[in-house]
Amino acid sequence: MQQHDGPLSRLRRGHEELVLDLLRRHGPLSRAELGARCGLSRTTLYDIVGALVGNGAVVASVPDAERRRRGRPVERLALNPGAGQAIGIDLARRAVHVAAVNVAHEVVGSASRPHGPDLDLAGRIALAERMVGELAGDSLRLAALSAIGVGVVGPVTPSADGAADRERIAELLGKRFGVPVLVDNNTRLAALAESVWGTATGAQDVLYLRLSHGVGGGLVVDGALHRGAHGLSGEFGHITAVPGGPPCECGGTGCLETVASVGAVLAAHRAAGGAAADIADVTAAARAGEQPAASVLAEAGRHVGAALAAVCNAVGPGVVVIGGELAAAGEALTEPVRQALTAGLMPVSRPLVDLRPAALGEVGAALGGIALVLHRSPLLSRYPSHASQEGQGDGPGHDDA
Repeated sequence: MQQHDGPLSRLRRGHEELVLDLLRRHGPLSRAELGARCGLSRTTLYDIVGALVGNGAVVASVPDAERRRRGRPVERLALNPGAGQAIGIDLARRAVHVAAVNVAHEVVGSASRPHGPDLDLAGRIALAERMVGELAGDSLRLAALSAIGVGVVGPVTPSADGAADRERIAELLGKRFGVPVLVDNNTRLAALAESVWGTATGAQDVLYLRLSHGVGGGLVVDGALHRGAHGLSGEFGHITAVPGGPPCECGGTGCLETVASVGAVLAAHRAAGGAAADIADVTAAARAGEQPAASVLAEAGRHVGAALAAVCNAVGPGVVVIGGELAAAGEALTEPVRQALTAGLMPVSRPLVDLRPAALGEVGAALGGIALVLHRSPLLSRYPSHASQEGQGDGPGHDDA
């Protein structure tokens, strides 16, 4: 799916997004009403509207005869929900998440299904295909499908292994559905989704942290998704939290992931005498104030807050978003995070950083895949052009959610 990303093309996409956003928020509008709200010149607006009507994103209609007043009927413009749909898939290590969005950016369906940690890539893709098929039986019209965005675990870099996995995913899903397939890291896509549809909508500088089986995240800097020089930004899980602490899979010791991931919290809970079967039991017990779950989550939260403070002092986000399975603990986790974050921030920054829970839950990365496919958001204005081509996408580092 080739994108021409010159200044004029970006400006035009911005104008199109402005018109589409007004129709999303206000419903059907006349051209005059659109003009009053968007501030575009009459010539530019009519050109943009003509293109959107021409490609089917917008439909024009006039009132029924019995509802018209005297004079010439006023044509009204509205989004065309059936003009096209995009699918997002998150091939996480222990679950597959699928979401579908129509051209109006409305979520028309979503589903999640856990699987064992040993399920290979082919098995996860097969599971995703079945889930899309089941979703199609309810609300998704595959005939209108335009593209698929896929989130994957770990770095999506130009290395031989990463490229091979990308090509395999694009080949298998592209062959099955007959549309372009874009692949990127799932935590970056979750950060993108929270900034497009979720709790950080409208914020220009966002730090997203996902506390799952791995710990990773994403950055929105000055209104654009940040990838780093080699697509490896967002490695928050490998900030040192406990100097000389437990060994980490990355080869270091004492990384945040060794004390604030699902596995680390479960191990700490059991070491403290807890008998929870899974992380959902631990977070539920912590919400109820039960020990040792509350103490274990509070300790993890303090490490998270201290690490976030270091990043915030360097990057200066206005919004910090916490997601992933551990976030289900609610205030039992976020309050210790908030306290440690506040303590570690420069005094001048303390009132300027807003800590928020993620809003999109398990399907966040799948929705981020859709945002990547739509490629309309200003958040992607400085995203590398090759990331918008079939099977191409550079992403940040490790997260095995």
